Amino acid sequence: MKLVFAGTPEVAVPALDALIASDKHEVAAVVTRPDAPAGRGRRLVASPVAERAEEAGIEVLKPAKPRDEDFLARLREIGPDCCPVVAYGALLPKIALDVPARGWVNLHFSLLPAWRGAAPVQHAVMAGDEITGASTFLIEEGLDSGPVYGTVTEAVRSTDTSGDLLTRLAFAGAGLLVATMDGIADGSLQAVPQPADGISLAPKITVEDARIDWAAPALRVDRVVRGCTPAPGAWTEFRGERLKVRSAVPAPDRTDLAPGELSVGKKNLHVGTGSHAVELLWVQAQGKKPMAAADWARGVRIAAGERLG
Repeated sequence: MKLVFAGTPEVAVPALDALIASDKHEVAAVVTRPDAPAGRGRRLVASPVAERAEEAGIEVLKPAKPRDEDFLARLREIGPDCCPVVAYGALLPKIALDVPARGWVNLHFSLLPAWRGAAPVQHAVMAGDEITGASTFLIEEGLDSGPVYGTVTEAVRSTDTSGDLLTRLAFAGAGLLVATMDGIADGSLQAVPQPADGISLAPKITVEDARIDWAAPALRVDRVVRGCTPAPGAWTEFRGERLKVRSAVPAPDRTDLAPGELSVGKKNLHVGTGSHAVELLWVQAQGKKPMAAADWARGVRIAAGERLG
């Protein structure tokens, strides 16, 4: 099939690579978000998908909005059979959805209908799911509600951050997306409507969602830290300033600390929760680089009784 691939961040690159490598399909063009400011100089930088497409000599389309007439005209001119999508980052209007004969097929990083929305992997980690996965589905105008072509499952490890899990799903999902394109092309695959039961939503994680509640059980604190890593980053307050918690592990042998209470050892830093303590491994003070939590604690000279939060 002739394909136009839509995607933007690094997580979409494995799928693009897998489609480029396929001998059954032609990636005629790529659709991605416009260049965005990045770094201290805030200079405009192309998306990872745009960079990969340019390396491969593939035409790159960067509409400000996917309903822009120039973009739609070019899309019609290319005439794709199907448009696979991975984390494109913009809502597709019906006028765009109607262009490819076989529609737009999204690779979504959950087992639909669970975790519909922008942050399925973060929500899966924060909810303590033991199994998640990826799904391919035909895009409709609703939120991740279209009929499903296929799924692949992935175990959620007890130490997984959302970044760890998303990386594995990106590669597993790439294979699923290629298999879905193959099945659509040869007619062996039909999309199946999602069940009405089991729907859950995964809206974007806000900065406030990432704030650690030290009165919560250690299990909940651990899930928030892992689910918000690498972005937006779990955080708390210390002496009136924000402190990001980059890495932490449960410490069930420490039950002597009140919620938020700090205990500084020679090589470790513990903080109390609503159950047992957690050990902070890496933290990042406001305006500083990440550092080992024990080194940070010695540097700020934590006084007896000081707390986080």
